[in-house]
Amino acid sequence: MPFNGCVIFFSFCLNAFWNSFLEASSRGVKGYFGNINLIIEDFENTNKMKLGLDWLQILEECKNNVKSRIKPLLEASLRQPQPELGIGAGGDPIKQVDLAAEKAITETLLERGLSFTLISEESGIKQYGANPKQHYVTADPIDGTTNLTRGIPFYATSIAVSTKPELRTVHAALVADLFHDVTYTAVKGEGAKRNNQEIRPSEEVDLAKAVIGIDLNTYKAREITPHITSLIEQTKHIRHLGANALELCYVADGTIDAFIDIRGKLRTTDTAAAWLIVKEAGATITTPEGKPLNAKLDPAEKLTFVASANRKIHKTILSLLKGKQP
Repeated sequence: MPFNGCVIFFSFCLNAFWNSFLEASSRGVKGYFGNINLIIEDFENTNKMKLGLDWLQILEECKNNVKSRIKPLLEASLRQPQPELGIGAGGDPIKQVDLAAEKAITETLLERGLSFTLISEESGIKQYGANPKQHYVTADPIDGTTNLTRGIPFYATSIAVSTKPELRTVHAALVADLFHDVTYTAVKGEGAKRNNQEIRPSEEVDLAKAVIGIDLNTYKAREITPHITSLIEQTKHIRHLGANALELCYVADGTIDAFIDIRGKLRTTDTAAAWLIVKEAGATITTPEGKPLNAKLDPAEKLTFVASANRKIHKTILSLLKGKQP
């Protein structure tokens, strides 16, 4: 391997080490060394997929086309509510604005001459081009559709690119706040940015001062309440804004200090892009049990997670969710 390749590979391994160690700790030393193959495989796949493609530029084009396509629909929805057009692959009602945003993403990729598999909350899994397994594009065309259609200014487009239909293989991501014209991006191993400026999470460790996002939008409220009661009792500032991809990005840039979703309802299409942005910013995101987060990229696949600004507050939150005092 050439010298430059060695340097890049070494940096990549350091970036991956902590997640590998977390997973190994639950399986023993043998599990750790088994993870080395996954690290090497991720490195090779990521660099292979990057060759010749500026994915951030492509995702920016997707975002711009989404904004152009939905603008007249937003103006119309202020005069008359948008009807539901059916149920999407993710299980939620579809509005015209959702389909328009998805079409803008798909057409942008096709105009680039790309072969890809689209994994979308609206249309499900569709293959395009001669070699559709070359790239996997996971999208929530409009995250926060209810906010958008009701005039609440908090909604986004979320797009992730991966080498396989697995969360851990996502290597490029974009989450765009379409109302405030704020765009979060990340490339694996290169950090995360907000409007092209590098971002870092907060250093807050005191729950009494922290702003914590918790998604309680569920029919399982009675089931999850016992797990979050202790946390809520120690936190003065609880928030939920209605677009989970954006709220995860708020953890990445230090706007809030943690975001928690233990409902078992959130789809991987909602989280794929934000997952990479959180990790590349230097924040921590795991399962509620503290294990590395990974899942199949599929509109029907659900997950739970805790995302925190730093390891200390993350440890405190995990302890409280388990019913223990930190």
